[in-house]
Amino acid sequence: MRVVIQRVSEASVKVDGIITGAIQKGLLVLVGIEDADTNEDIEWISSKIVNLRIFDDGAGVMNLCVKDIDGEVLLVSQFTLHAATKKGNRPSYIKASKPDVAIPMYEKLILQLKNDLGKEIPTGVFGADMKVQLLNDGPVTIVMDSKNKE
Repeated sequence: MRVVIQRVSEASVKVDGIITGAIQKGLLVLVGIEDADTNEDIEWISSKIVNLRIFDDGAGVMNLCVKDIDGEVLLVSQFTLHAATKKGNRPSYIKASKPDVAIPMYEKLILQLKNDLGKEIPTGVFGADMKVQLLNDGPVTIVMDSKNKE
């Protein structure tokens, strides 16, 4: 499971001109799912997302997590995070899970984040053409992969 986490002042996602999810201060998380992902990957990624200390404390040091600031998480599925670009100029998405595998994993991640954060998780619409708008705060952007725990 691969995620791009962006610290935001606000973010929203629209499908067909309708906002399906929006947050104020918190994290916009783009997630790509692959067939090898398991419940363990979901638990690890969710824990990292809600406990990642990337918000400033009173001294201006990134020492607080999204839970500490009572922030929100907006989750958006993005299969292109698993693009393979080694060969040629057209990315291959062979590692990205098909919807029959990815949708149940995506739904489990939503539930895990809801439990870990203690609040509802706004989302995009899996597989839809989405328009994501955000105000990146910092900017702070972190990439994580549950198969490469650096």
